[in-house]
Amino acid sequence: MRETRDNRVYKIAVTGLMAALSYVAFTFLQIKVPLPGGDATSFHLGNTICVLGALLAGSFYGGLGGAIGMTIGDLMDPVYIVYAPKTFILKFCIGIIAGAVAHRFGRINEQTEHKAVFRWAVLSAVCGLGFNAVFDPLFGYVYKLFIIGKPAAEVVLKWNFLTTGTNAVLSAVVSVVLYMAIRPVLKKQGLLSEITM
Repeated sequence: MRETRDNRVYKIAVTGLMAALSYVAFTFLQIKVPLPGGDATSFHLGNTICVLGALLAGSFYGGLGGAIGMTIGDLMDPVYIVYAPKTFILKFCIGIIAGAVAHRFGRINEQTEHKAVFRWAVLSAVCGLGFNAVFDPLFGYVYKLFIIGKPAAEVVLKWNFLTTGTNAVLSAVVSVVLYMAIRPVLKKQGLLSEITM
């Protein structure tokens, strides 16, 4: 399907909004846990916005919005600044996976039954955030150990599995609840019909 100008404008607007929201959710709605070696991990809702953006604007734009916002959050924090490249890659992947499940496989915008929409929203959130729950700590471990040379990478790995798993569960619930609340309004305005990926 050819992308229209209005559809492009909508996707760009959602990308910007998701970038701002993910920055706010990550930066101001987090509980930071200090770790050995001057490192830290945190409980936060930033990943919620990665999934919500993918559901609202598709894989690329939704993932991009979440990745930009959380990367800016890392760049503004002296503890997380060295992790900005890792954050961008992993958060973008959350959006790509969640959006692909929802739009390519589930064709969520074509669904008319509430239960079917809910199932695909849950499945897309679980897939995107499940990926992150496994690969964020593992990628972080390799990144810390081999790229930036942090000696406490193994201790941090255990904490990262805990916080990332908790964040995944919370973000899945919140993103699905928000999507199910927002979707009827956007559908009524005709803003969901052309999103494919």
